[in-house]
Amino acid sequence: MTTTTLTLNDGWLSRRNLFDWVFAALVLAGGAFAFSRYGGSMDYYEKPILVAALVAVVWLGWFWRPLRVLAIVVTAASLLAVSSYQADLARADTVFWLKYFLSSQSAILWMSVLFFMSTMFYWLGLFGGRQGDAMELIGSRIAWAGVTMALIGTMVRWYESHLLGPDIGHIPVSNLYEVFVLFSWLTAAFYLYFESRYGTRAIGAFVMLVVSAAVGFLLWYTLVRDAHEIQPLVPALQSWWMKLHVPANFIGYGTFSLAAMVAFAYLIKEQANETRWHRLTPIWLLGVALCFVPVAFRQRVQEAGGSYWVGYAAISALIAAGILLGRKRIAARLPANEVLDDVMYKAITVGFAFFTIATVLGALWAADAWGGYWSWDPKETWALIVWLNYAAWLHMRLVKGLRGTVAAWWALAGLAVTTFAFLGVNMFLSGLHSYGTL
Repeated sequence: MTTTTLTLNDGWLSRRNLFDWVFAALVLAGGAFAFSRYGGSMDYYEKPILVAALVAVVWLGWFWRPLRVLAIVVTAASLLAVSSYQADLARADTVFWLKYFLSSQSAILWMSVLFFMSTMFYWLGLFGGRQGDAMELIGSRIAWAGVTMALIGTMVRWYESHLLGPDIGHIPVSNLYEVFVLFSWLTAAFYLYFESRYGTRAIGAFVMLVVSAAVGFLLWYTLVRDAHEIQPLVPALQSWWMKLHVPANFIGYGTFSLAAMVAFAYLIKEQANETRWHRLTPIWLLGVALCFVPVAFRQRVQEAGGSYWVGYAAISALIAAGILLGRKRIAARLPANEVLDDVMYKAITVGFAFFTIATVLGALWAADAWGGYWSWDPKETWALIVWLNYAAWLHMRLVKGLRGTVAAWWALAGLAVTTFAFLGVNMFLSGLHSYGTL
């Protein structure tokens, strides 16, 4: 007689290890401290937001365990910075670790350097032969360090804004400088998740390109506008809706950009053996787009440093030439087309979900601030165009089985639409969102 034993799958909670529970306890203890010390000054909407944030942090740490270490390191470094200030911003220039590492500006500059270095090592990995895996691993570790410094800079900047005055303190997602920091670390973090999920680091070279481009803009914007200086919120942004709408929006922007760079890698892999140079359209389009950027900025912002954009154009030309000449070696390092296609699909799915949430939140914010849910402001109009673009992409994917080259070209074109909605509207159009102009 055969005996059959039925084994139930372990429950989700039963799969938690000791570190998971310690992490959850630390998060809840931090939340309890925040309530005990600052609960009296919180508005009715801030308390549920804090509770939801605590639950989200615990869940994220359990869902993707590297985030537990990231959260602990960022919290420890931020608390060290806060205690070192002793409620005096002038100490940022006298305390060693504040001046060189933990003040918001220092941490964000470290983020910039680390993301540039990460991009370089990822590209060395593509061309590194037998040492390629080691180079890509270094690139991945440096990307993690960049995300860490970005989050430390964000947390400390939040505290610094409160030191300037009780009416000035705000979450640092209110201007182009702050949201470019947000975009950079969110895009890098989502890429690192997909890297661990699919067990491949080769696409990091492409994704980190868009992160480095964002960092390049951030440094230029700081140079010409002193954008790192903390400013009081304009009246339109003095709302708790901003804390929800902007991060959700930039999860969409970041994952859409990630999907576009994966699509670019897909097209390079598809055309690796193409011998007719005029048919290598993805690379030529990259070159045209990179050359357009300095022209657009120099025409729009007269004080832009010419030497900065000359350097930008030179580096862009080297990147495009390297991809053109090394496309076969790059293609050999990239994962299978099916993997690239799946990463592209999942990134767009996540981005679309959060962008939808952000759009709904934006409409509610508009009703609260301006008395109407929709006003066909240029920013709103282009947000709708972005939403419709990716809604159509997902519809064609799920209903018609959209795959391969057409899907990749569409996702790459989506980057142009997303970039204009994110930045182009602020540069060339005006409206109710004009507080974000260059």
